[in-house]
Amino acid sequence: MQPDWIFNQSAVIPFIKHNDEIKVVLITTHSSGKWTIPKGIVETPLSPEESAAKEAFEEAGVVGRVGSECIAEYEYRKWGGNCKVKVFPLEVTELMDEWEEMNARERQVISIPDAIEISKPELKPVLAQFQEYICA
Repeated sequence: MQPDWIFNQSAVIPFIKHNDEIKVVLITTHSSGKWTIPKGIVETPLSPEESAAKEAFEEAGVVGRVGSECIAEYEYRKWGGNCKVKVFPLEVTELMDEWEEMNARERQVISIPDAIEISKPELKPVLAQFQEYICA
């Protein structure tokens, strides 16, 4: 029997504050085209939040201030193992016109309720937790 591998990943929920409204930035996955948040394997020697901010720059073309507090965690199966994801908030300061993965992914800025509705199933509770966190 093959052992289950554990892959430590980190992600950000990029958000934009405009007046009293908060929107999030979602991107599509490479494989299924479903809506998700930027994430990846935690890269050495970066902290989980620094690694997630790097992924957000590469995958979504967002630059911003990443929070140090993990606001949610979730797991999913991939690569023959379990991916454990820590999620951090990232306040967007710049939305790039061009970025590394712009030809491989779609990006949209959307309200939190709409993001919850269209996102991958494992993200729905994560985005709901983010909404509670950011509106507290």
